Amino acid sequence: MRASPRPPSPRTRRRQLIALATLGATALLPGLVAAQGAWPSKPVRIVVPFAPGGTTDILARVLAPELSKALGQPVVVDNRGGAGGNIGADLVAKAPGDGYTLLMGTVGTHGINKSLYASLPYDPQKDFAPITLVAGVPNVMVMNAKRAQELGIQSVPDFVRYAKAHPGQLNMASSGNGTSIHLASELFKARTGIFMTHIPYRGSGPALKDLIGGQMDVMFDNLPSAMPHIQSGHLKAFAVTSAVRSDSMPELPTVAEAGALPGFEASSWFGLLAPAGTPPDIVNRLQQETTKALNLPAVKARLLSLGAIPGGDTPQAFARQIEAEISKWAPVVKASGAKVD
Repeated sequence: MRASPRPPSPRTRRRQLIALATLGATALLPGLVAAQGAWPSKPVRIVVPFAPGGTTDILARVLAPELSKALGQPVVVDNRGGAGGNIGADLVAKAPGDGYTLLMGTVGTHGINKSLYASLPYDPQKDFAPITLVAGVPNVMVMNAKRAQELGIQSVPDFVRYAKAHPGQLNMASSGNGTSIHLASELFKARTGIFMTHIPYRGSGPALKDLIGGQMDVMFDNLPSAMPHIQSGHLKAFAVTSAVRSDSMPELPTVAEAGALPGFEASSWFGLLAPAGTPPDIVNRLQQETTKALNLPAVKARLLSLGAIPGGDTPQAFARQIEAEISKWAPVVKASGAKVD
């Protein structure tokens, strides 16, 4: 008769239990890592580097709800205005590259400011991972309607004649130093030989408020944020700054046409960016979901009604656009004489 096996010693039993536990944990590890690393697992923030009410803010708030649906997490808009968009852009540049902090960048933050500012706190190329172009828009030359009527200004030539006869008596509002709104004004001054006092704000919204209120005289605002006030009659529109007329307001001439200024162009664009080092799979997911959102009939109709042309290109194409815009605006900044310390 065979003897019964001897039960394992307490020490051996402990070793067996430890081995089983380790084996089980190893088997579960890929699932645990995947669960911990799943993106997104918390709210995503889009930093708007300007105050509420401007085109950058409008576009972010149109896009955010659609991204929230697609990602299954809240997508919130965080306005961080100031310094021509540099404060908000720098905040994102220094944020972790984990996909939870994004920037609604502009032609100012990622095209103009590198040439305009003597010292920029971020590098528009090295510190960011481009995601996609969201929209392109023309700027529009607008004046306080009541003021324009009082001064007998109803066109670009009227404006230039008055400004030349009254140097320094007109002030121009902008959404901040270095924005496309500011630079369009400076380019217009340089090309027409007029002098106006520049008053920078922390965003297009506050600037428009004072323009409508009569504290400011003129502004080269982005068309989407100015259009409702043009339609309400509070602002008088003279011309768009794009190379061709806008389909949203085809009755408006271009500045080049209206002011006999051939080649005048100062359009704007807006795009989504992440901090450098953000994983490519997150960047690609954001690009894909943004493009899907921009192609939704309701979103596309909303953007077109504002005078914006929806984007949605690849991260690589957007990176090439940023590089080209930096090169494009450098000579324009130099020619305009605009500089910010």
